[in-house]
Amino acid sequence: MTQPVSIDAVQQMLGRQGYVCGRALATVVFLSLKLGRPLFLEGEAGVGKTEIAKALASGLNRRLIRLQCYEGLDAPSAVYEWNFPAQMVAIRTAEAAGGADRGALQTELFSDEYLIERPLLQAMRPDENGAPVLLIDELDRTDEPFEAFLLEALSDFQVTIPELGTVAAPEPPIVIVTSNRTREVHDALKRRCLYHWVDYPDFEREIEILHARAPEAAGGLSREVVAFVQRLRTEDLFKKPGVAETIDWAKCLLALDVMNLSPEVIGDTLGAILKYQDDIQKLQGSEAKRILDEAKATLEPV
Repeated sequence: MTQPVSIDAVQQMLGRQGYVCGRALATVVFLSLKLGRPLFLEGEAGVGKTEIAKALASGLNRRLIRLQCYEGLDAPSAVYEWNFPAQMVAIRTAEAAGGADRGALQTELFSDEYLIERPLLQAMRPDENGAPVLLIDELDRTDEPFEAFLLEALSDFQVTIPELGTVAAPEPPIVIVTSNRTREVHDALKRRCLYHWVDYPDFEREIEILHARAPEAAGGLSREVVAFVQRLRTEDLFKKPGVAETIDWAKCLLALDVMNLSPEVIGDTLGAILKYQDDIQKLQGSEAKRILDEAKATLEPV
């Protein structure tokens, strides 16, 4: 599929994949596609940063390649590694056969046949459907040396394998970098990207998102769920629920055939929206009823 030619086309394309976004986010996505610049998305966990990469890949009919970041991630783990067990079998086989040419054997051992491609190298390879979408997820979990390595990859869209040389992308991948801002990412990397802060949606947009992801939920229940979650985000919690939790909770309520929220139902299903025991403890007893009453008070009659 060809890339969208306008901001409205981006919104429509993402909407067809069930991803509802505002014009500001659609604008930066359009510019990222138009200019071939990586897109750096920051925001709280669960606000839809990862989902936009999935929606883009699906909407553009491109391959999605995901590099999940973690503490201690290094360049070889993100680019490639050699299949050492297979290389050892090849060496033993050659020794058993006798008379092996050491130079030829070494060339064979360090060839594509024994190369295990990791996400960054995969993203540099040509694809008949067009450049893939490369999702570098939760970059803030990595260390600064890995960030420094990414500078070359995101600037020149190439990686170097000492045994094979430099592999350059024939067409730059569509790069989405996400961060939950558990630490600051270096400015040098941010300068190579377009930036957008993905915030919690307002009431109407979250209703739209819920309708897109859980269309079987009745309008009244959806409004109560969103109003409660939005009110809950104003509380002093260790981890505030994101949009992902709103969707999960609505689906749990549907599975229980719940038509309207009540303190009892909320108490029974808190594990769908809160993931820390200290937060769940805060909503025991009358607290759930208080927040529910305050949430319902904000709803206008339909």
